[in-house]
Amino acid sequence: MVKEVVEVTGIVFKRQRYKEADVLAKIISKDMGIFTMLVRGALRPKSKLSASVLAFSFGKYQVLTSQKGLSTLKTYKDVKQFTNLYSDLTLNSYACYLCDLLDHAFIEYQSLGNFYKLILVALDKLNAGVDPEIICQLVELQMLAVYGVRPQLKQCAICGETHGPFDYSISAGGIICQKHFNQIARMHLNDKQVAMIRTLGLIKIERLGQINVKSDTKKVIRKAIDRIYFQTVDINLKTKKFLDEMRRLNI
Repeated sequence: MVKEVVEVTGIVFKRQRYKEADVLAKIISKDMGIFTMLVRGALRPKSKLSASVLAFSFGKYQVLTSQKGLSTLKTYKDVKQFTNLYSDLTLNSYACYLCDLLDHAFIEYQSLGNFYKLILVALDKLNAGVDPEIICQLVELQMLAVYGVRPQLKQCAICGETHGPFDYSISAGGIICQKHFNQIARMHLNDKQVAMIRTLGLIKIERLGQINVKSDTKKVIRKAIDRIYFQTVDINLKTKKFLDEMRRLNI
């Protein structure tokens, strides 16, 4: 396939040394999905490209590409960095995990659809100081659809009942009404916890403001989401393990 120079808008979320002075930078882009750019000479002291591919840099990148394999970064413009995601260890851990979760859901150069906006707004809100655990839980719940296990959160997954009380059942694939509480395995969540899962799973992320959720509630929902992923999604991410360790140490 013939290579051409294309301008993409995106977020660099990972970089690593390649050969003596080059860098491989992975980018989540609006127009070409997720792919890797070869940045020649990025490690040389006078490189004009190096700063543009620091982790969590966002802007416009001109790349030489065939939309297969490595693309080559030629130049860039209007690049800014999500400074807090780069410098704050906790926020960096959340951001790396969410980008990794997206990365593993799509093949190279595959269109991301609405999930590009989801991750972009999530990173922007993390950088702006919105509760990182709430942002993380929202993205995880909404990303389940990409992995083929979109939960039913609008009505009972068994009979379609729209009025609660509800609980969550992994085997049913979503919320269930009280008529089925004794018929199927469920999580035994209370009304507030179920309501929070439904809200985070359904709300458009750009509408999410700064909300206050009790620490105990967030912990219960965290365990619920972890169970859902463990039982329905075959994925094992190092970034998730690192984030879990950060949570355990309360860093």
